[in-house]
Amino acid sequence: MSDPTAWSSGRLRFFKRPFHEYRLTDRVALSQMPLFVTTLLTAFLVWAFFPDTMGNPLFVTFLVSQLAIMALCYVIPWDRLPYTSFLAIPLLDFISIGAGREGGQESLTGISLLAVFPVIWLCASGYYPRAALWFSFLGPLAIIWVPLLLKGNFTPQDFARSLLLPVMMLGIGVSVSVLTLSMMRQQKQLEEKDEQLRANLRTSKRQESLLNTVLDTVHLGVLAIDADGHDILMNRKQRANHELARPKNIADPNESQLLVYGPDRKTLIPVQERPVRRAVLGETFTDYLVWLGDGKDQRALVTTARAMKDSDGNFTGSVIVFSDVTDLVNALTAKDDFVSSVSHEFRTPLTSILGYVEILLADDPDEPEREMLEIIRRNSERLLTLVSDLLASRNGQLIVSPDAVDVAELVRSSVSSALPRAAVAGVELRAETPERLEARVDSARISQVLDNLVSNAIKYSPDGGEVVVSLARENGHLACRVKDTGMGMSPEDTSEVFAKFFRTSNVRRTAIPGVGLGLPISKAIVEAHGGTIDVESTLGEGTTFTFRVPVQRS
Repeated sequence: MSDPTAWSSGRLRFFKRPFHEYRLTDRVALSQMPLFVTTLLTAFLVWAFFPDTMGNPLFVTFLVSQLAIMALCYVIPWDRLPYTSFLAIPLLDFISIGAGREGGQESLTGISLLAVFPVIWLCASGYYPRAALWFSFLGPLAIIWVPLLLKGNFTPQDFARSLLLPVMMLGIGVSVSVLTLSMMRQQKQLEEKDEQLRANLRTSKRQESLLNTVLDTVHLGVLAIDADGHDILMNRKQRANHELARPKNIADPNESQLLVYGPDRKTLIPVQERPVRRAVLGETFTDYLVWLGDGKDQRALVTTARAMKDSDGNFTGSVIVFSDVTDLVNALTAKDDFVSSVSHEFRTPLTSILGYVEILLADDPDEPEREMLEIIRRNSERLLTLVSDLLASRNGQLIVSPDAVDVAELVRSSVSSALPRAAVAGVELRAETPERLEARVDSARISQVLDNLVSNAIKYSPDGGEVVVSLARENGHLACRVKDTGMGMSPEDTSEVFAKFFRTSNVRRTAIPGVGLGLPISKAIVEAHGGTIDVESTLGEGTTFTFRVPVQRS
């Protein structure tokens, strides 16, 4: 039974909870209660002012029937009967009120108005709305007409005078029905919205649980902050990172108190340059290395931040990811230390070998001996150059000595020296340069870059093809391009090509010799000149390396 009376439209003050939350028996009794209480008040008035009426059998029948009906509301197990069977109660009320009207109308006028209670009950129940409207009119009409018909003493005017009450009850019934139907539609819409909200809430909880599970599973620290820097989300790994950076004597440190160090692992990073603070300021950055904590527990973390914005483009917060790269940093450091150590160990014997070779060559040896000594010197010098490049690669910088040089001539010399190798490999090699193009560069180092790039272009064109070395002046810079039609590289390999000791997957499969230092050293040389070097490549189609250095450099 939904909303059986007008009182069901809200939470009445004497209700401890919403009407629809009561059990069915209580709702039936509460719906009958207004008429029952009004009947008791009517009985009191009659007893107080018209005691003779209390002896009228019909009035007594009215009072007793109301007591009986109220008792039936509690006695009958409504929840075991067909759901709308409780509507029999307001129909019995019409009969009871009819008896009360006949028995008490000499004392109290208007007892028939009590019919408004069953009318409201029927129309507000929401069940059988057309039948309820018919009963709203016929019930009150029967209360008046049936006694007239039973008495047999009536006139057409008597019937006409009694029509006002049924019409008024019908009007009340129509109003209650309209309001009830409107409220039922609203209630249905609210229930649908409520169910939709509940479904969305369940989905959100499942997604939140999934997100938390994923975030706690990944071996990355994830921190989400709002525009004011307050934490929104922090996964298990990031809580461990935060604990690592917390000073032991501070239970809840602020950002400035956390142990966040720079690459040297000793210098605290200024607050404005720390990852979280940079993210709060709306910065977006990638692979920003910091060290957290101190002592033997210190860890290296690479941080990446992305800003969040609302639909209007306003900054609403950031997500920062912390990736532990301690093992990688330690491995790279160990590798660099090993390279440096081995290079230093190589340099001493190589220098000694070259010294003795020079002494032997100074004694004017025979031609066969001179040829062998020249081979020893050439290869020793080559090894010494490689050692020097390894050390330069370890230190991350190269010393250059710029001077006015005709770079066009350097390009042509490099191409000319590589022509025999190109011929053996079936590669067509040519230079496209102006007659003369001067720039302030270190000729030996730029020649080294050219030799590396041309050698690689030939080496990585195993099936022949074409290699073109071009030179031009572009916006105050010298631009040199080495383009081949060889095996090319994938986008993944292209992004790593300047890393030390890196060799592409194709090269590894084809066993082309090399140690992966030529390009990193070339990049270091170009950058030492204040220039840049980049690469464009398509797998299976070829590669173009372009380096640019300033024409005039102080």
